Amino acid sequence: MKTASNHIHSALDLAVFGYIQKAADTLSLDTFVIGGYVRDVFLGRPRGTDIDIVTVGSGIQLAKKVAELLPGKNQVQVFKTYGTAMIKWDGIQLEFVGARKESYATQSRNPKVEVGTLQDDQNRRDFTINALALQLNEDKFGTLLDPFNGIQDLNEKILRTPLDPDITYSDDPLRMLRAIRFAAQLHFSIEEKSIKSIKKNAARIDILSKERIVDELHKILNCTKPSIGFVMLDEMGLLERILPEITALKGIEEVEGQSHKDNFYHTFEVVDNICTYSKNLWLRWAALLHDIGKAPTKKFDKKIGWTFHAHEFVGAKMVYKLFKRMRMPLNDKMKYVQKLVYMSSRPIVIAEDNVTDAAVRRLIFDAADLIDDLLTLCKADITTKNPKRYKRYHKNFEIVKQKVEEVEERDHIRNFQPPVSGEEIMRIFALKPCREVGQIKEAIKEAILEGKIPNEYDAAYTFMLTKAESLGLKPV
Repeated sequence: MKTASNHIHSALDLAVFGYIQKAADTLSLDTFVIGGYVRDVFLGRPRGTDIDIVTVGSGIQLAKKVAELLPGKNQVQVFKTYGTAMIKWDGIQLEFVGARKESYATQSRNPKVEVGTLQDDQNRRDFTINALALQLNEDKFGTLLDPFNGIQDLNEKILRTPLDPDITYSDDPLRMLRAIRFAAQLHFSIEEKSIKSIKKNAARIDILSKERIVDELHKILNCTKPSIGFVMLDEMGLLERILPEITALKGIEEVEGQSHKDNFYHTFEVVDNICTYSKNLWLRWAALLHDIGKAPTKKFDKKIGWTFHAHEFVGAKMVYKLFKRMRMPLNDKMKYVQKLVYMSSRPIVIAEDNVTDAAVRRLIFDAADLIDDLLTLCKADITTKNPKRYKRYHKNFEIVKQKVEEVEERDHIRNFQPPVSGEEIMRIFALKPCREVGQIKEAIKEAILEGKIPNEYDAAYTFMLTKAESLGLKPV
């Protein structure tokens, strides 16, 4: 087991720290490496490439001196507004800042900054485990400064704030999301005092930019088990302020002895399942949102029980509204999530014995490049705790997968392009772009998908001639 001195040695054995030490001593600046880099080394996690350097003095001045000493030509990015500077060198990103103390206005998380001591700087950190600092000056190289017992909190796997949590979380409510994200990432618990404070200050989250919130949601979704973070967001009153579409799924209703499953917790199970199959962030978003249409479409029918008719269609429309509200990209990423939500129930029907190859071809055609991810989502959606049902559903999934593979191998429908192009149709019949060209192309596509003709040029060409004749067209 590594001792503290072993961890310190591991943390500081990078060549870059020698250059920072020389620059700091030349300028007579007390200088430290602080934050996540130090924390992760002590946790035995992979060493980060983003390194925060704090100095009691000008961070910009120190950065410029370090850039002079580092081999090669090194550009310093200066952010005067924040009093910070950044250097990228040898695959590492170094951020330099002068030690400071902060004060906050009620309606902003942007603090008023003043020059401060190292302790002032450690006081403003979000958690004790992120306030660990290692001195880089030659005479005290490797000295650990841990005023809040962060090492003990690392060992006990607990998240605490350096100061009163009410101050910490109210000043910068982003820290509430960070607490939950770190708890999910590191499998830490949040101290009880902080939990009460987050619940008390939940409404403060409304002052955050949507971009900041989404960044933390991405990080939670990228955890090995995102449900940990999402359940905590809900328990602390944050999720309903961020993603009310998800909290609307809560609860089990019973009418005349018939109930439905709790789609809220089911959703998190699906997200956890998808994480065992894929690291695709946007597929994880699709898993998170795949059932959001069930809340507005839920109805009870005396004959058939609970229904969620067209929930995929409604959910797909909700994806666009959610992405727009959260200022997420409205590009191909949104369309990817939207399409997977819209098609999320389609593969289930294919498992039935009487399903035709035409239905399978249409599924492959409609899903196109998303077919593999759609099938993965379908598999992750199996969350029943009944062993017999679990076995049956997985068997059905394998049937679907096999049918898709067989039909695709034979008919090549994925990324389907009609064997006869629109340009060729216009050339053969001396046509300009017109409705008839579209009708012929559509008829060829439908004939192939329905299995009337194989997906081959000669068959499509012959069919084209027949279809064209029915429209009163002849080759020239």
